[in-house]
Amino acid sequence: MNQTDALDLLILTDSNLQESKEWLLHSYQICSDIGKKPAYSIEEMDAFEALSSRFAHSSNILIQQMFRTIGMVELEPGGSVLDRINRAEKMGYIESARDVRTIREIRNTIGYEFQHSEIIQLFHDLLDTTPILLESIESTHAYITRYQKK
Repeated sequence: MNQTDALDLLILTDSNLQESKEWLLHSYQICSDIGKKPAYSIEEMDAFEALSSRFAHSSNILIQQMFRTIGMVELEPGGSVLDRINRAEKMGYIESARDVRTIREIRNTIGYEFQHSEIIQLFHDLLDTTPILLESIESTHAYITRYQKK
């Protein structure tokens, strides 16, 4: 892939990430109003399921696609997911590699929680962690504006 193609992919990935962020924010606002509880109604569970899905989708775009694409544009070696996360912190487009690793861990548990208590804990974790994901998306967007075509 040449540099022009990589830049075009970066802009497309950012556009997809910004759209995903808007849906994530919408679900987060609904679930934030619901808050942390020991049990949820069916309607509240549905809202948290939407948040879970949007969290997973947004974190995938950020970590799997955006971080990789930034590396291609900046001619950095590929490396593992953890390498890309650590590089993102080093380059300053995320605040904390530890926080993004936590986001990745939560994303990996979505869809695998079967016991009610684990689902409730996942929902609470989503309420705690979604603002960090949103902030990471915003700071990454700000970082890549230097590459956007004028």
